[in-house]
Amino acid sequence: MPNFSIPLSGLSADSTALNTIGNNLSNLNTTAFKGQTTEFENLFYQQFGSNGAGDAIQVGVGTKVQATTTNFSQGSINPTGVTSNLALTGGGYFITNVNGVNQLTRAGNFQLDSVGNLISAEGANVMGYGATNGIANVTGPLVPLSLPVGATEAAKATQNLGATVNLNAGATAGTTYSTGVSIYDSLGQTHQATLTFTKSATANQWTYAITLPAGEATGTPVNNTGTLVFNSSGVLTSPAGNVAGIKFPTLADGAADLNVTFDLLNTAGTPVITQTIAASQTNATLQDGFASGVYTGFSADSAGRLYATFSNGQTQVVGQVAVGVVANDQGLTLAGNNSYLATPGSGQIVAGTAGTGFRGSITDSALELSNVDISTEFANLIVAQRSFEANAKTVTTFDTVSQDTIAMIR
Repeated sequence: MPNFSIPLSGLSADSTALNTIGNNLSNLNTTAFKGQTTEFENLFYQQFGSNGAGDAIQVGVGTKVQATTTNFSQGSINPTGVTSNLALTGGGYFITNVNGVNQLTRAGNFQLDSVGNLISAEGANVMGYGATNGIANVTGPLVPLSLPVGATEAAKATQNLGATVNLNAGATAGTTYSTGVSIYDSLGQTHQATLTFTKSATANQWTYAITLPAGEATGTPVNNTGTLVFNSSGVLTSPAGNVAGIKFPTLADGAADLNVTFDLLNTAGTPVITQTIAASQTNATLQDGFASGVYTGFSADSAGRLYATFSNGQTQVVGQVAVGVVANDQGLTLAGNNSYLATPGSGQIVAGTAGTGFRGSITDSALELSNVDISTEFANLIVAQRSFEANAKTVTTFDTVSQDTIAMIR
């Protein structure tokens, strides 16, 4: 009898809805979980003819599940303090790779394995762009991201040194003023370079000399002395630019010869040494060398660039997290473990960097929470429960009618 099939279809659909709600509630604390909703549609209608006005007489034959849609709205961002945790604010997904297949996920509860690979909680590689000399190649292919765990960054010899100094315009001829700048050679050894300024007999002129402590460079220094000329306003006019070609050969520790540039101008082209009627003083020193250092950790910026940190205080970009988008989020299929697979219905994964296109920004040391709203789910649960009960009551009613019909022939 079709009477029974109608409420049975409702029971089947309501059972699916209850399963969906139960799954949402069970994932209240699942990282970046996206809640789902079961949607119904009616089945075809039986037509028993038409009335006097020609209108069709139709009777429905039940319901079925039309779709299970996913709510991809943003979940709250929760700081965790774990540097390998990443959260997306806005559109897009992290891209992971499992056995050569790219998957999408909003769950950024990543971690490092023993060799420094950035992986998901299930061990999938997090994909992104590699970096060379501190610059991420965002136009290159996606590669598994890794951090230089246990690596040592080589020392960098100082190539530029300088100081922001005011020289006393009222000083008498022969007055000297000195300031020190710590610089590094190619082995990472520190040397205390001394900048010595001596007031000349000529107005608005000072000579300078750059020296290292005795015995640290046994060769004869090259181009380490010169003259500074200021105008009547105390602005340096000569040299007109930075002084290159300064050399300290034959370092005692066996490092390569030190070749440095004396920076007299800042990046804006403004002189950093002035001459005014005020006590000679140094406001800042600068140099660009550093000692060697070992890897100590990493952080990520809003664009997903990964900065490795070393014990010498240096940081370097070692990769950039990729963010993928698809044309139709609802077309994605669940792959388990908080991941999705692209399908013909979703369109292909288009990788890019955070903050571009429709891709959101990245927050490090944080996770996106589940977007399931418990009050909404409880309300949906009551509705689904009542619908199930109503369909069950319809079955018992049809059963009673059937029994009464059979009893008529006795």
